[in-house]
Amino acid sequence: MAEPPAVIWRHDVQRLLRYRELVPRLEEALGKFSTRDSAEVIQPVRTTLPLQKHHGFLGSMPTYMENDGVLCTKLVCFYQREAGSTLPATQATVILLDPECGNVKAVIDGEEVTGMRTAAVSAISAKLLMSPGAQVLAILGTGKQALSHYHIFTEMFPFKEVRVWSRTSEGAERFCRSVAGPVTACASAEEAVRGADAIVTATSSTEPVLFGRWVKAGAHVAAVGACRPNWRELDDALMKEAVVYSDSRDGAMEESGDVVLSGAQVFAELGEVLNGTKPAHREKTTVFKSLGMGVEDAVSAKLIFDKWKAQTGPPRGV
Repeated sequence: MAEPPAVIWRHDVQRLLRYRELVPRLEEALGKFSTRDSAEVIQPVRTTLPLQKHHGFLGSMPTYMENDGVLCTKLVCFYQREAGSTLPATQATVILLDPECGNVKAVIDGEEVTGMRTAAVSAISAKLLMSPGAQVLAILGTGKQALSHYHIFTEMFPFKEVRVWSRTSEGAERFCRSVAGPVTACASAEEAVRGADAIVTATSSTEPVLFGRWVKAGAHVAAVGACRPNWRELDDALMKEAVVYSDSRDGAMEESGDVVLSGAQVFAELGEVLNGTKPAHREKTTVFKSLGMGVEDAVSAKLIFDKWKAQTGPPRGV
């Protein structure tokens, strides 16, 4: 008889998941995904169910890694919220299963997993594509994803200046108070990104907030919002001028409004760059369009569960 599943709450995820351990595992997973070897990763494009009454969607993100013995899915609800809403924009749960028996091994709070693995993959994109010697980071947005990106980007790279922009002054002030390092709140998105070497867009916008005419040549953009085919964060000029990379080419062509509506072509997946099959054009303006993938949740969940099990012993029922 299978043991009852572990239930791993947010505070445990925060305690167990560390970027220094997560980043190399994600790099390996991205490389495996881009080989399209079914023994390494089987992962369909995320399926979504509309929640019309609540202006949201339920997304399902299953992944099977046969060689690693990992079976996982994430259920995530995401919403278009009005400005000032106190309701969450996303809620997620990650479920880790035994691939042989089918029983649930762990149920893991998905909010921290999503925030950390998304930011870590963006940082991997910067590691591969950002110009050497980058000094200025700009972040558009001040929510959970913006905070996660601030933490890992300032941990991995020696930026001399960090700027942030929010649609509200209250959001920018709250962000600045919540981080330990120096950051400058800017009055406009244009002010934040002018001259920046790296730009993160982590907004809930459905219309462009970043315009190509503001972005300096050779900058790197990590775009993590706008995960529906009719939502945008970046304008056509930027998408057509930049060399576009993604975590999943199929996902970007189906889910990303920035790609679909601009007609831009995805040059390469990050995994292809990591595998050495496509080049990293550091000398050019680059956009990494992040959609998030089940394989990223799977390796994060395995890391969390393995550490939890080592510290607590066999799973306990609740």
